[in-house]
Amino acid sequence: MERRPRPGAGPAVPTEVPLGQPTAARMYDEALGGKDHFAIDRTANSRLYGAIGEERVRNTAMENRRFLGRAVEYLSRECGVRQFLDVGSGLPTVRNTHQIAKEADPDSRVVYVDIDPIVAVHGRALLADDNTRIVTADMRRPETILDDPQLNGLLDFSEPVAVLFVAVFHFITDEDDPARIVRAFRERQAPGSYVTISHLCADGMAESEQQGWYSGFSGATVPMVLRTEPEVQGLFEGYDLVEPGLVRPWRWRPSDDGSPRTDSLLGGVARLG
Repeated sequence: MERRPRPGAGPAVPTEVPLGQPTAARMYDEALGGKDHFAIDRTANSRLYGAIGEERVRNTAMENRRFLGRAVEYLSRECGVRQFLDVGSGLPTVRNTHQIAKEADPDSRVVYVDIDPIVAVHGRALLADDNTRIVTADMRRPETILDDPQLNGLLDFSEPVAVLFVAVFHFITDEDDPARIVRAFRERQAPGSYVTISHLCADGMAESEQQGWYSGFSGATVPMVLRTEPEVQGLFEGYDLVEPGLVRPWRWRPSDDGSPRTDSLLGGVARLG
């Protein structure tokens, strides 16, 4: 399978909103029907739509979003988790992590992390209380997240924390070692914590669609890396997957939330014993 690695550990976190290149956060926002994107992001998505089909791309984005919602509901209502770290969160949209968590307990604490500064610019205007914060950081350097004063002023890692990596690792090259990133967070988590991961998966995906995803992100600030099911499964090392395991996101504890049904993604939630 073709991979498009980027050498080195990557550039420093940008301090300005990147306008000259499409970003994953803004492209995702456009695919979900949001308004926080620019012409360059719409142009990039048009390449995706042309190569893969607009309906399929938008359905993949929405299926992922619905999975996030169900996972947070499960973690907050059934598992009693009250602390969430949403890494690579993207731009705020309908029913964000903090909104779902606070439906279970208004005192739930949520930290969003994204490398795109526009997430902080737009997101902070929507935060209603001191129990939700946004950090601009590069997940390829997990220590910059885990040692961030804003994060540590809100989350207590001696208690369970749910870390969310939803549709982010397909933007991390093999050289940047996604397993290393998960491990850094796992080593900080207390027993009874959770991890949630979704990932675009090459298994069952036509070669033409794979090339469509690669070409759609070829000029973006991050690359696209499709992985196999065993590779995605490996990211959960050290955790125990909860039922129904690693599955297509629409199959993960399905509800009547209107989730599209695609075979583009895999998703799962796992517990740290």
